[in-house]
Amino acid sequence: MAGNPEPLSARAKLAVTAGRAAAAVSRAAGRGSGSVIGGKVALRLDPDLLAEVAHHLDIVLVSATNGKTTTTRLIAEALRANGGVVSNALGANMPAGITSALAGGSDAQYGVIEVDEKYLATVARDVTPKAIALLNLSRDQLDRAAETRMLAERWREGLSGSKAVIIANADDPLVVWAASSSPNVVWVAAGQEWKDDAWSCPACGGVMQRPGDDWFCGECGFRRPTPSWALSGDEVLDPHGSAWPIKLQLPGRANKANAATSAAVAAAFGVPPQTALERMHAVTAVAGRYDVVTFQEREVRLLLAKNPAGWLETFSLIDAPPAPVILSVNARGADGTDTSWLWDVDYSKLAGHPICVIGDRRLDLAVRLEVAGVDFQVCENAVAAVRACPPGRIEAIANYTAFQDLRRVVGN
Repeated sequence: MAGNPEPLSARAKLAVTAGRAAAAVSRAAGRGSGSVIGGKVALRLDPDLLAEVAHHLDIVLVSATNGKTTTTRLIAEALRANGGVVSNALGANMPAGITSALAGGSDAQYGVIEVDEKYLATVARDVTPKAIALLNLSRDQLDRAAETRMLAERWREGLSGSKAVIIANADDPLVVWAASSSPNVVWVAAGQEWKDDAWSCPACGGVMQRPGDDWFCGECGFRRPTPSWALSGDEVLDPHGSAWPIKLQLPGRANKANAATSAAVAAAFGVPPQTALERMHAVTAVAGRYDVVTFQEREVRLLLAKNPAGWLETFSLIDAPPAPVILSVNARGADGTDTSWLWDVDYSKLAGHPICVIGDRRLDLAVRLEVAGVDFQVCENAVAAVRACPPGRIEAIANYTAFQDLRRVVGN
């Protein structure tokens, strides 16, 4: 267990105070929560601040291409059964945002922290985590992110010899390759719907064989490890073979997988699966995701999908046609400016739905839908799209900054 916090050094106190002031100015100017700019200012004044504000906490790091924000929220809710938790709940997951979050957790026992996959090794070095949850690796922001095999290699090197308990998805070969360098791994059969980034062996480059739910490399013998935890339908199977019902208000198979991983993490800190899963039921939305709002006398459900793997999972949440769908795509800095990933998404799954397309890159998306043979109409903005939708609850799917734009328009 983590100890009581020691007083911060004079330099650290100054850095934290200056960071909070910068964050307050940012909020007052309407530029968001201020957590990132606050953290940047604080780290500029004290480059060792992250380690200092983390040293008294039992830290859990959560990293992945998809699902890390939700899983971070579920783990935090589960660990609150044992004590206070500080977390970067809104997803500011690079060192500056993480520093801001932990600087506000002097009375907490646990720090549950989402980490951008590119920064995992760096943050793990600074905060000495007790546990690290690894969910998946898939293509994302190709203009600035490393190729998935390179990210897996970076994780593998960074986790080599780590004293943390690694809770890792046994169904993603890239995650398994990365986690296998660590001496203490708990494998979770969490599933992998998107497989297009894991057809070659990360160990030798050979073609991966995938009979049923298994996988292995026929050339070097690299294969799926035996999981000790597993998602099985609507239940989590623990290492003793007991089945625990998943009690979530969040929709979809992917969130059940997130809950399975979260239960395994909670168990590493002594929270029983039944307690952990019951506490997860309190989570109804995560940073606005899955919220159903009323806008222009219409119900609109807000769904976030940032890359092909995320869009695939999100499509499974949508009711059968004729449920109307709004699709919104931007390509700003936070999204990645390369929209070539649109061609990796199977938009034919939306056939039969009335579709309205909005966002900065709506014409890019329109071309993709045209090629997919899916009917759609291009709208100028969210207000026009809602007005154009036929009756029924509207499913609004957007990538990162488009999602934030949509939330501001509908008042959530």
